[in-house]
Amino acid sequence: MRMSLAQRVLLTWIFTLVFLIMLVLKLDDKIHWNWFLIFLPIWVFDTILLIMLGVKMAGRCKPGHDPHDGVQGLRKKAWYAAAMLLKLAFCLTLCARLEGLTEMKLTFVCIPLWTLLLGAMTELGFNIFPNRRD
Repeated sequence: MRMSLAQRVLLTWIFTLVFLIMLVLKLDDKIHWNWFLIFLPIWVFDTILLIMLGVKMAGRCKPGHDPHDGVQGLRKKAWYAAAMLLKLAFCLTLCARLEGLTEMKLTFVCIPLWTLLLGAMTELGFNIFPNRRD
């Protein structure tokens, strides 16, 4: 089962819109929900993406699978999974901090986000400047 580009874009827009509406209502004190509930659309969307990524990675283990992109494709999918987990860690620590469940400094809350951004910049650099053969 593959989703078309239009379906993926629509799914992304719907979850983003629901999250932003809930965030604005929370920040305007119109609703008094838990921060974990406010971030629920983000977590549902991330769970869907992780399941789809897991299915794609597991599909590579089937007998008779012809890996046309080899180890690089698997490495890229592993980076995507790690990036999703770093984003999840950031959202969880941010919600715990906003709810007052922990007195963690904001710099420690942002460590998964900074790691994610550093990895994304590295991945971008590898995509812009591929291995050169001089």
